[in-house]
Amino acid sequence: MKLLSNLILTVLGTPVVLWHGMGDNCCHSFSMGAVSKMIQKKIPTVEYVKSLMIGDSEGSDTSNGFLMPVFQQLDLACQQIQADPALQNGYHAVGFSQGGQFLRALAQTCPSPPMKNLISIGGQQQGIFGFPKCPDGSSICEYVRKMLNWGAYTSFIQSRLVQAQYWHDPLQEETYKEYSQFIGVVNNEHEFNQTYKDNLLKLENLVLVKFEKDSMVVPKESSHFGYYSPGQDAEILPYDQTELYTEDRIGLKTLDTAGKLHFFTFAGDHLRFTDEEFTENLAQFLA
Repeated sequence: MKLLSNLILTVLGTPVVLWHGMGDNCCHSFSMGAVSKMIQKKIPTVEYVKSLMIGDSEGSDTSNGFLMPVFQQLDLACQQIQADPALQNGYHAVGFSQGGQFLRALAQTCPSPPMKNLISIGGQQQGIFGFPKCPDGSSICEYVRKMLNWGAYTSFIQSRLVQAQYWHDPLQEETYKEYSQFIGVVNNEHEFNQTYKDNLLKLENLVLVKFEKDSMVVPKESSHFGYYSPGQDAEILPYDQTELYTEDRIGLKTLDTAGKLHFFTFAGDHLRFTDEEFTENLAQFLA
């Protein structure tokens, strides 16, 4: 198996792994399919792109993005990557919306094979405090919205709804730290896990993209690890003034000091970017 993977990688450049956002799936021709083609067209060295499917079909991949606990999704993603011969010498990763924080968590929990560069596009790295308007006809989305409004930190909802697992209520900071089953855990706010920090520091680059007019991520600064100052939901702390950074809980400050933390802001709404914006700013981390 190792000989095969080495043979493949003598022909191909570093492969790329994609993880889609909420309501999407691995293989839509207009989303992840289009991104895969764009990467291969614009970056000639990338000849292998793997778009993660969580489940056994495109439909289950979409529903699992709402209903399968995140750590179960991470386990399935890790198994796929470890079983793929083309990825055994390492890969770059690009996550879209919630796929951005999921891939960051994958770097923390699945260090082999190594993730080299991680690009998070519109990811909610500090979580969210607000749920966007659901697309017309999306009954599952409306169900999630109602459940979050009912009680995001109840054990019933935390264990069943993905978006509850990265719900970060600044008005209930201690409750969030105690009961969050995903974002509070991987941000080392529940209890400190040195392995999570050590594994994230293995990244060569962590690249974070925020959208200036983002109407989906609340607050939009979460895409850059910024968040509300604890105890209120008006003042936003930039990433380097949050306790997550100043206490270096997951290694952000260390990555920043080493020049491995990169920030980009795109002008549009959530995930609205052009091929040119992608290649001019982000292709350098995939070549």
